[in-house]
Amino acid sequence: MLKNAHRLLSLTTAVLIASTSLAAAEPSAELIAAAKKEGALTTIALPHSWCGYGDVIAGFKAKYGIEVNELNPDASSGDEIEAIKANKGNKGPQAPDVIDVGLSFGPSAKAEGLIQPYKVSTWDSIPAEAKDAEGYWYGDYYGVLAFMVNKDLVKESPKDWKDLLKSDYANAVALAGDPRSANQAVQGVYAAGLSAAKGDAAKAGEEGLKFFAELNKAGNFVPVIGKAAPFAQGSTPIIIAWDYNALSWGESLKGNPPYEVVVPQSGVVAGVYVQAISAFAPHPNAAKLWMEYLYSDEGQLGWLKGYCHPIRFNDLAKNNKIPKALLDALPPAASYEKAVFPTLEEQAAGKTAITTKWDSVVGANVK
Repeated sequence: MLKNAHRLLSLTTAVLIASTSLAAAEPSAELIAAAKKEGALTTIALPHSWCGYGDVIAGFKAKYGIEVNELNPDASSGDEIEAIKANKGNKGPQAPDVIDVGLSFGPSAKAEGLIQPYKVSTWDSIPAEAKDAEGYWYGDYYGVLAFMVNKDLVKESPKDWKDLLKSDYANAVALAGDPRSANQAVQGVYAAGLSAAKGDAAKAGEEGLKFFAELNKAGNFVPVIGKAAPFAQGSTPIIIAWDYNALSWGESLKGNPPYEVVVPQSGVVAGVYVQAISAFAPHPNAAKLWMEYLYSDEGQLGWLKGYCHPIRFNDLAKNNKIPKALLDALPPAASYEKAVFPTLEEQAAGKTAITTKWDSVVGANVK
């Protein structure tokens, strides 16, 4: 990934400047036929509200007539990896064909022999910084960590991480997952740490743990996994989540309660997720066709409708493929100017510190 302190603008400037001649490429007739013969695709950890996946899955089914077996929509990246390991010899419905995991899980899954290489037709328009050169994993979309605020319960929204420590936010702040296993939550802790460490990535993991220990001691941290339902019920008035999830959850609540999505002033961490095909996929051709669909213009715009920046964003923009309404639905571009893309090494170090020391340093059992 990009070096320290690279901004979101840097990625979107550098991303996808390669040839776009393949951008409109279609999967081969042979692949489509082989996938249809398999007749099914098994996914895991794809909530319909996440990045517009509900419509993306429906679009794939409608286009190719292939059934999609959806396992555990609320699984974490760690759960996805474990599902592959647990089903190596299983060709049944519990074995995932494909995964969508946090960036740091891609290289580790490759090293463990859990995923197989495949390069989609639009491969050249995926930035080199966001894919494995051999095709084992490839970036799909990105967003930044933000605060989703229940405006019925929180009158003055926090503007930055340090604000969350104020007594105004007693029993109010939640993570959108278990920081011992869920990438979204791990990155939330990392972002708080990056802010506390004034941008020093080497200290982000440890400083994030210290911050949440202080937040917990102050009585502000709620050990409940934040998402739309507990947010609406008032049990998690402030959720630290990817901006696209916060926007999607808020939209689903239809104004009840009113909400605000705040990109913090510092520690703006951008997260790339990656796709990969299981090395033991029961439906390998359907898996490859799924990847072709996701990285087509149609699939990429499907993610954008779900408030995620697709990895081929600049390629689509350069070719005038993005409807203005989709761009207008995103937070102001200025909110993203301070965004930092941690390197793989920085993410790995932060993830190790946070997942292994959360219990001893913070001591809150998130569930």
